[in-house]
Amino acid sequence: MISDSSLRLVDSHCHLDFDTFDHDRGQVVVKARENGIIRILNPGIDIETSKTALKYSIEFPEVHVAIGVHPNSGLSWTLTTLSKLTQMAGEQKVVAIGEIGLDYYRNNTPREIQHSIFLQQLELAAELVLPVIIHNREASEDIFDIIQNWHYKLMKRGSKLADNPGVMHSYSGTLDMANELVALNFKIGIAGPVTFRNSKILQSVVSSMPLESLLIETDSPYLTPHPYRGNRNEPANVRIVAEKIAELKGYSFNKVANITTEEANNLFEWSVIH
Repeated sequence: MISDSSLRLVDSHCHLDFDTFDHDRGQVVVKARENGIIRILNPGIDIETSKTALKYSIEFPEVHVAIGVHPNSGLSWTLTTLSKLTQMAGEQKVVAIGEIGLDYYRNNTPREIQHSIFLQQLELAAELVLPVIIHNREASEDIFDIIQNWHYKLMKRGSKLADNPGVMHSYSGTLDMANELVALNFKIGIAGPVTFRNSKILQSVVSSMPLESLLIETDSPYLTPHPYRGNRNEPANVRIVAEKIAELKGYSFNKVANITTEEANNLFEWSVIH
């Protein structure tokens, strides 16, 4: 547990709405508070989970919400989905559009549908001036081409979103791609795998990137960091990710906590702590 009450951490990606938390969700949030986590961002993966995340954002002051349709949930997309997302975006604690993107690993959704709903949700984010949370699995080239074009359009419009367009969630790509994303003002989301012994590429990315380019996350209940692999992940474990980043970069834990939290605050523009 963090003893310094001045420390503030953010879990910038956690699926607190998933049923694996149904029996102890309140206790999980309390444990997160005790470990210095002041913000938990809960992205939806479809309309129903986005609604559920909104419900928990009312129950728990720390919880904010991203709304969106995940590529693996793409078959749930209907003619009314976009209007439902637009309506939900008006809720006070919605701070982003996500989790959206492409997934060529599972292929639950045909690629042409994935591309269509990804583009529609990027355009929605542009209209609403909300940052995006992007899921990428084995689709790096297509993802980058799409967001590069989207970012170019933001710049042509003079949109302030071009300065803080979003985050590449649970980054697993190369250092070169990370640099290209940062050149587009994207943040790089770092999760539990950075603690794995075989994650040399990700560790190299973290070592090489400016700390200001990184956000920390758990992706709970998935991607539990070492030494708790095999157990359910939860927001309190974001401190383990922060500790590993501090080790890799040779910085103090306090510096990593404070800067990544400040960057999350700047990106998502959530309100002052309750």
